[in-house]
Amino acid sequence: MRHPLLAAAGLLCSSAACIVEAPGAPHSTPVSPEKARVLTGQATPLQLKLGANMEDKIEILGATIQPGTVVPGEQARVTAYYKVLAPVGDDYMVFVHVEDAEGSGHFERLNVDHAPGGGVRPSSQWQPGETIKDEFSVYVPPNSEVHSLNIFVGFWQPRTDARLRLKNVDR
Repeated sequence: MRHPLLAAAGLLCSSAACIVEAPGAPHSTPVSPEKARVLTGQATPLQLKLGANMEDKIEILGATIQPGTVVPGEQARVTAYYKVLAPVGDDYMVFVHVEDAEGSGHFERLNVDHAPGGGVRPSSQWQPGETIKDEFSVYVPPNSEVHSLNIFVGFWQPRTDARLRLKNVDR
């Protein structure tokens, strides 16, 4: 389902997952790697508004991806924002899975799991009403033939391997 606010940006978002269209998609004119790097460096950042409710504890408000387009061998910086809805209780990690949206097998799943907010303050210390800024990078390996990516984001507790469940799948 194409999110109406993101349709113009070439994104498909569902259940806190986004597909980011990359240069070289089928039926496009081939672009040299040098030219592609110049073009992506100037790409407008993608801004995503999500509102994903994680068990009434955390809301994934949205994210900015900069640059908005990357090519193999490059990376994008993701800045996500989480609103604390209720005491979280445990110390959760952010899981980030990056996959080839086409499922072509040209790109193995990448994990960018990390402590939220750079690990400065564990989620067990977050207070309702706070907004947490979280930054991480998504790297596209060189020589990969990927044209678009799925980026899945959520929260998991390493000790129990439990995940916070998404309550509003439509977001």
